[in-house]
Amino acid sequence: MRTHSALGYLKRLIFMVAMLTLGGSLVWAAPKGSPWGEGYFPNVELVNQDGKSVRFYDDLLKDKVVAINFIYTHCGDTCPLEIASLRQVYKLLADRMGKDIFFYSISIDPEHDTPKVLKEYAERFKMGSNSGWSFLTGTQTDTTLLRKKLGLFRDDVEASKLGEHNTSFLLGNERTGQWIKRSAFDEPKVLAWLLGRSLSHAKGNRKAELASYAQAQKIPEMSKGEDLFRSRCDACHSLGNEDGLGPGLLNVTERRDRAWLIRWLKSPDQLLAEKDPIALDLFNRYKKRVMPNLRLSDADVEALIIYMEASSKAAR
Repeated sequence: MRTHSALGYLKRLIFMVAMLTLGGSLVWAAPKGSPWGEGYFPNVELVNQDGKSVRFYDDLLKDKVVAINFIYTHCGDTCPLEIASLRQVYKLLADRMGKDIFFYSISIDPEHDTPKVLKEYAERFKMGSNSGWSFLTGTQTDTTLLRKKLGLFRDDVEASKLGEHNTSFLLGNERTGQWIKRSAFDEPKVLAWLLGRSLSHAKGNRKAELASYAQAQKIPEMSKGEDLFRSRCDACHSLGNEDGLGPGLLNVTERRDRAWLIRWLKSPDQLLAEKDPIALDLFNRYKKRVMPNLRLSDADVEALIIYMEASSKAAR
């Protein structure tokens, strides 16, 4: 288990150092005459959570560094976790958000996701209207066109199957023509570095910023439970008393019945559907933010519980 966890962190670390060492050459700028300019991106009309109409290229993209993902607000699966994970990136870039870096979450279900619904959804994740993160909707035709143009449309499933939408997102700098498709569940510091440093710089000599492998920190050995918690849970939860998007988890293995906790980690959507009183209380107390079904195996759940239990004991 430790070998598997260490390999995952090794890949992330190698990627980060490689980006530094190569001066960002893994993110290439479009050559002169590239089609990745004004003529490529659809300048369709969208509406943000405040009911303001904007043009995709003119108002959202032109001369900006951006992160773009597609969501739907009644998703009880990956979307809430994706937003929570991107929120960690957002917090690392907070002083620049809305100035030179912008996040856009575009709904793929315009019939349900009105501006009012999107505004409530943004507030649920503690995102105000002036945060530099816009939640947008448009016609089904236009949003599908955007997904296809941005390479975020899955051709292997019907567009009507909301649960099958592409969960990758796009980072880019329209001015320099630099674009990368990534997962929202990548290491937040790497994603923040890409947006705040690599994509925000024009091409040029940046030798002063280069790092070497000798400067890389030693990769910590982690249990399977810690690896799962860091990659799936800490976007919403702390291991202390402090609440995040969800409750702090200090002593959670003592405060909750073990059988209930196992069910909650494996199938929170099912407990909510059954109107379990504890699940409903958590749902209502934390502004109706949905605990996503993380598709955890029995072994994953056991590893998480062991890790949370050990963390609480260490804190005591």
